[in-house]
Order: sequence, then structure tokens, then C-alpha cells
Amino acid sequence: MASAAEQLAANFNFGAFSKATELKKRLWFTLGALVVYRLGTYVPIPGIDPAALSDIFSRLAGGIAGMADVFSGGALSRMSIFALNVMPYISASIIMQLMTAVVPTLEELKKEGETGRKKINQYTRYLTVVLATVQGYGIAVGLQNSSGVVVTPGLSFVITTVVTIVGGTMFLMWLGEQITQRGVGNGISLIIFAGIVANMPAALAQTLELGRTGALSAALIIVLLVMSVAVIAFIVFMERAQRRIVVQYPKRQVGNRMFGGESSHLPLKLNTSGVIPPIFATSLLLLPATFAGFGGSGGPEWLTTITAYLGRGQPGYLLIYVSLIVFFAFFYTAVVFNPADTADNLKKYGGFVPGIRPGKNTAEYLDFVLTRLTVVGAAYLSAVCILPEILISQYAVPFYFGGTSLLIVVSVTMDTVGQIHAHMLAHQYEGLIKKSKLRGRRG
Repeated sequence: MASAAEQLAANFNFGAFSKATELKKRLWFTLGALVVYRLGTYVPIPGIDPAALSDIFSRLAGGIAGMADVFSGGALSRMSIFALNVMPYISASIIMQLMTAVVPTLEELKKEGETGRKKINQYTRYLTVVLATVQGYGIAVGLQNSSGVVVTPGLSFVITTVVTIVGGTMFLMWLGEQITQRGVGNGISLIIFAGIVANMPAALAQTLELGRTGALSAALIIVLLVMSVAVIAFIVFMERAQRRIVVQYPKRQVGNRMFGGESSHLPLKLNTSGVIPPIFATSLLLLPATFAGFGGSGGPEWLTTITAYLGRGQPGYLLIYVSLIVFFAFFYTAVVFNPADTADNLKKYGGFVPGIRPGKNTAEYLDFVLTRLTVVGAAYLSAVCILPEILISQYAVPFYFGGTSLLIVVSVTMDTVGQIHAHMLAHQYEGLIKKSKLRGRRG
């Protein structure tokens, strides 16, 4: 029998949506914020020759710089005020989460609840400024080392570039937080999502143009499109897959009545970490390589070596990328799900897993199941992100059809749609409560 939530979800219609005024306000705010972000990607940093920059970037588009440009929505290739996008903030979040796990002071802050979370977020913002400053300085120096890109090189250009890039990054961080609080969905993920989706039509047109000129065969283009659809279906299937652990509650007698005795389940997602590992892995790959690509042609030899080592499809790039994805899959799963706390909560309310003793044994069992699920989830994320990368490096297909891009687009879309459904359910429940109150007054 369908639950009340499932019955409400089945009755969704445009009439119900038109009455959800709060949801419409949130959607309009989200759309407006993303439009502001997209407009900002076309505001250039002062003192740069666009033609020379385009020429430089055309030679770097196949490597790590091309991947950075995808996640920035084309802002890096245009060298706009949002050139770094939200990647410094994501890198700062990674560092703070790692430090929280090893630094006792930060761990105590995390346990303080909302107050501790606000302090950690404040430290994350400070670290974002530091990382954005370092990356902005690297970009400024790299641009000056590239001949003809900077109109008037010098200290003034470096300061202007650093201040502009840091300001743009902090604005996007604030904008993402506003979307999360006042809009629909995760703001930071939606900003990355908007950048990828905005350039997908151009990527499709580029692919078709390669087919028209004969660089790609028509059969290969069809195979790539079919593969993209298959990858999307596979991502949806894996993201919705879960292991349901049966939880039994004992019967108890109160007076002459019996309570409890029902069974429930504890859902454990196959991919508990979601789209976070690929985003974190990409962010860390871009952190040292953002300015390596720009300075590689005119800078030290080690910069050239790094640029070649992190090239698209290179063994070093693939090995580091997979290693980071696997690491963050396990790390983030450990952050969002604590088997010991879950076991304690079950024991507190009288719940138990059939055949498993409550307390420590339940925690060990949950940890064992979650570890096996995370192994499969990490393998799935690595396959989706890496296998298309190999095809891209071999056939020069635009990166927008890569597994990482599709994974982010599909996962963020599913999460946002889920939040929209949650708002709709809340609105319909409010309507039912109001009706019941009116009927009660009439009675």
C-alpha cells in the first residue's frame, strides 16, 4: 500500500504548483542568482588582450586548464572576474573537514552544534580568501609570463588581478550560500551545474561540426550520444540504489494494550557520498595546476613537467584522479554517516537488527555493510569519471560529454528535483492541516 507521501507525490499537478507561492519565490530567486552568475562570467579582468588569451587557451584546452574552464562555465577561458569559480571554497571545505577529523579543537567545535558549525564556516571563509589569493597570484604571474596577453605588465596588474579574482570568488561563495538558504537546492553545486549546462549546446554543436568536417565519423558521434544516454541511465540507477537493513522494534504492554512490534528499515545508499568525491578530486587537481598551464610555456621547467604530467588521459592524471575519488568517497561517507551514533540511537529507542546484538555489535555490522557499499560506490564513481576521459583523450570529444560532467549534472538535477518535491509535499500537508481545522470549526 502506498504511503501518504507517495500518494501526495502521485497527485502532483500544475494546479498544486501554482498555489505553492513559497516554492515559486524560491525558484525565481534561484533562477535570478544563476543569471547573475552567468552574466558575471562575461565581465573580464582589466588589462588583458582577449585575442592573445584566446590563442593561448586554445593550446591548453585539451589539458587540465580545459577541465577548469568547464567547471567555471567558460569564465577561465574568458579570464573573467569569476575565473576561479567556487573551487577555492571547495578546496577550503576539504581542508577544514580533514582538519576537523585530526585537530581536537575543531572536533570539539563540530560537536557544539550550530554555534560550532558557524565558527567552522567562518574559518572556511578565511581559508577561501587565502587559497583564492594564492591562485589569483599564480594566474596573474602566469599571464604575465605568456607573451602578449597582458597589455601593461607590472605590479599594478598583479594587484588588480588578485583583488578582482578574490572578490569574484567570495561573491560566488556568498551567492551559493544565499541560494541554499533562500532558493532551492545546494547553491555551490548549482553554480557548478549552471556553468556546465550553459556550455553544453556549444559542445554539441562543436561535436556535430567535427562530424561535418570529417574529423569524427557519423557512427562514432552516434555511439558517443548513445553512450551519454546510457551513462545518464546508469548514474540514475546507481544514485537511487540502496541497501535496506531491517530494524525490529520489540512489543511492549501499556495497561491492556500492546504497542510496538513493528519492523522498519534503515536505508543505506550505495553511493552515500554523492557527487562530492569527483568535485573534491577535481578541485584538488586544479589547485596546483591552475597557473601551471598558463606559466608552463614561459616559466620554469618543473611547471612544464607538471602540465605534461596532468594532461588529459595521461597515466599520472588518471591515477591521481581515481585515488582522490576513492579517498573522498570513503572520507565523506565517514563524515555523513557514523555507525556508532546510529547504533546508539537504535538502542536508545529499543530498535535492533535481527540476529545482531544492540550496541557495539550493531555498529560493527553497520560499518561492515557501509564499507562494502562504499567500495562499490567508489568503483562506480571512478568508472563513470575515468572511462569517458580515456575516450575523450583518444577521440578529442568535448569534455562536456565526460563522465564527471554528466555525473554532476544528473546528481544535482536529482537533488534539486527532490527538494522541489519536498517543498510541494510540505505545501500540500499545510493545505490538509488547514482544511482539517476548518472542518473542525464547522463541526
